[in-house]
Amino acid sequence: MSAQQVEANGVRIQVEDSGGDGEPLMLIMGLGGQLIHWPPDFVDALVQGGHRVIRIDNRDAGLSQHLPELGVPNIALAGLQRALGAAVRPPYRLQDMAQDALGVLDALAIPRAHVVGMSMGGMIAQRMAIAAPARCATLTSIMSSSGARGLPNLQTKVLRVMLAKPRGHDTEAVVRYYLDFFRAVGSPAYPVPEPAMRELILQTIARSYDPAGNLRQLAAILADTTRADELARVRCPTLVLHGDADPFVLIECGRDTARRIPGARFVAIEGAGHDLAPQVCQQLLRHVLPFLREHPLTHAPA
Repeated sequence: MSAQQVEANGVRIQVEDSGGDGEPLMLIMGLGGQLIHWPPDFVDALVQGGHRVIRIDNRDAGLSQHLPELGVPNIALAGLQRALGAAVRPPYRLQDMAQDALGVLDALAIPRAHVVGMSMGGMIAQRMAIAAPARCATLTSIMSSSGARGLPNLQTKVLRVMLAKPRGHDTEAVVRYYLDFFRAVGSPAYPVPEPAMRELILQTIARSYDPAGNLRQLAAILADTTRADELARVRCPTLVLHGDADPFVLIECGRDTARRIPGARFVAIEGAGHDLAPQVCQQLLRHVLPFLREHPLTHAPA
């Protein structure tokens, strides 16, 4: 794996590239997530499946450029505006984040790639497929949503944990906060041992801990009210995967995404919540790898 920063859409984006001459595949992580949150075994399986895997840190996350000059959005106000159908004015949009990802492909001289996104990363991937259909060989949307009005919200227990703040400013307080959050959204059938969660959280904090950046990303999600209708314009082969026990982005959100994309394939992942536990990754790969083999880059774009 080679790590580098590239200039994409006017923002510095951190990239890890497996290299090789396999078919390019971009992995895009979710809200506040970092490229290290794609499990190594999952990435290795994609590489062994014949792909050049490109992972990125989204803007305001990880080692990519953070944008404190854009301020801290009022999420309570943005949520109310969204609920009332009023315009939300975020520091930047999901469309901008999609252009960041497309800019990474430009910087790496990759004309066309498979695009895989999880949660908010799935929304960004959807935006890529809408904006640049010739650049996306396939779209895989994991544990994500169309953003349509009327879809069910996250479970109350998850919202309560999400809105809580670390009880202190030391590292251990932040670790405890994220342990509570990961337990709340994790797969009930496949609980991840606490030592493994703790190790990943410490790696995450060491790379970047930026709650304000998370809020700017969340504002971009809340502001994207037109994507649901625009999904009808997606023309690349699409796979939608969603855990049937996801308490954060409920499975109805995944079903709605698949209904809106012409020809999309929907698969429910049994026992999966909103995480990438080893057993969840194994189930995802059982569907992702055959789907990618079925739709190689040599197929002409629609």
